[in-house]
Amino acid sequence: MSSDPSPRLGEERSPQPSITRLPTGRTAFVGRTLRGPVDQPVRIAGFAQFQSVFGGLWQPSPLGYAVEQFFDNGGREAIVVRVANGARGATVTLPTGDGRRLELRALRPGTREFLRVCIDYDNLPAGDADGFNLTIQRVRAQGSLHVEDQEIHRRLSVRAADGPRFVTAALARSALVRVVGAPPDVRPARTIDADSGLATGWIGSNADGDDGAPLTDYDLIGSETERTGLFALADAEPFDLLYVPPLARDRDVGLATCLVAERFCRGRRALLIVDPPQAWQTADDAIEGFEAWGFQSENATMFFPRVLAYDKLRGRFETFAPGGAVAGMLARRDARMPPWEESEESVEPVLRPGYKPACQVTESQRVRLRTHGVNALLSLRPTQRRLERPRTLAAGSVADFRYLAPRRANSYLLNCLVHGTRWAATAEPGPDAFATVEAQVREFLGDLYRRGAFPGRGPDEAYFVVCDESLNPRTAGPGLRFLVGLAAARAGEFHTYRIAQTPAGGDAQPVTVNRWREARFSPEQIEWVDRLASRLEG
Repeated sequence: MSSDPSPRLGEERSPQPSITRLPTGRTAFVGRTLRGPVDQPVRIAGFAQFQSVFGGLWQPSPLGYAVEQFFDNGGREAIVVRVANGARGATVTLPTGDGRRLELRALRPGTREFLRVCIDYDNLPAGDADGFNLTIQRVRAQGSLHVEDQEIHRRLSVRAADGPRFVTAALARSALVRVVGAPPDVRPARTIDADSGLATGWIGSNADGDDGAPLTDYDLIGSETERTGLFALADAEPFDLLYVPPLARDRDVGLATCLVAERFCRGRRALLIVDPPQAWQTADDAIEGFEAWGFQSENATMFFPRVLAYDKLRGRFETFAPGGAVAGMLARRDARMPPWEESEESVEPVLRPGYKPACQVTESQRVRLRTHGVNALLSLRPTQRRLERPRTLAAGSVADFRYLAPRRANSYLLNCLVHGTRWAATAEPGPDAFATVEAQVREFLGDLYRRGAFPGRGPDEAYFVVCDESLNPRTAGPGLRFLVGLAAARAGEFHTYRIAQTPAGGDAQPVTVNRWREARFSPEQIEWVDRLASRLEG
């Protein structure tokens, strides 16, 4: 069970692709937007793209402002999930020749989602009196020629006996609309251009879309089984920061949402950015209110106070929750250096010009806030005082993870290992597969060791990996399981995890085992670790 970061002489490289280093600073946002798909994670590479997909800034919702502030402060990539409360899509009414109508409803709800529909009978078989062709377009605005999405459905039918051609069945697979109620047994009339009376025309959506009510914590949390709310991120690409903006400008996210989001981050090995409550107007408010607030976690961080930023919709400076700007600062830091590195440049990231703290925080107040794990926001990096390492909200946690950099570095390494060994989920357990996993993980960690990922540690103190039959008994089911240890702050100790790759997914569970430099695990110890990990999973 050597932890030598370099391949042994004569040792073959893993036949599997090398483990890829995942991007850092990618931030997930969950909240209310003006338009866009609901409960679907969408990757965004800039605020202009957010405007195109989700409608941009919207006064009733802080999410658009948070995304703008994220990119303003150095963010590079976001994943956005739109959540809605009772919102409804606009309808499109298609008349038939006998006064009845076929009604469609937009899948994307809201007053800013616009459709137009065209019916024609081109190239239909002679005598087909029930068939029609349907073209649906989502446009930028009512009457606009700017088409954002389009679907063409040929040879649809109003007869249920026509199976997959039946309009209700065919549009059940549409990404734009659904049929409302039972369709008439007469096909919709061909749409005619109103000006010429000859060419095929368009019918626009009705003005009956609804943006819904303000969000509640229940909406934000959503359903794990239905993949709504926060749980819509379960199938998203890897991200390492999560931010849930306030429910409204004057309403904080509730403690229940914080607790569920923290647990979700723990499972995804991500960091939750938590806003200070709105009632904390001064540093003294924050110091006095923290103990009553009652939220602590090594998987969460908080920066105080709120920020002053220009509101383009109101045309003046307003106070905003700081989470979006904080995520941007952390992403900006990640663009310059790996997550494990700590330097004067990275220790206290500062707000970009145009943003400043909403209140003053003195040096003595900063010290008192740090004892609770609350970081002070800065608009200028101080030149005189001693810089402080940003912290997590983990007052009573493992000493290593009271600080942001080691917590994020540890999560980053585990995420790379979990995603990079997914091939093992379908591997046949045996000596070849065991050796391949060990070689692949050792190669990846060895490369990062040479890049400085384990400062102050020798080759045998940096990491270890174990994969053998004692971790993969015949009764364990398909896939592979292995142990990996990453150096802890105290010399000779490790943060140890059991990584399981099964067809259901990859997972990493902590196990409380430490290994001194000269120690080797016995089969009995490994069996004990496996039993403990099984209990943790249960």
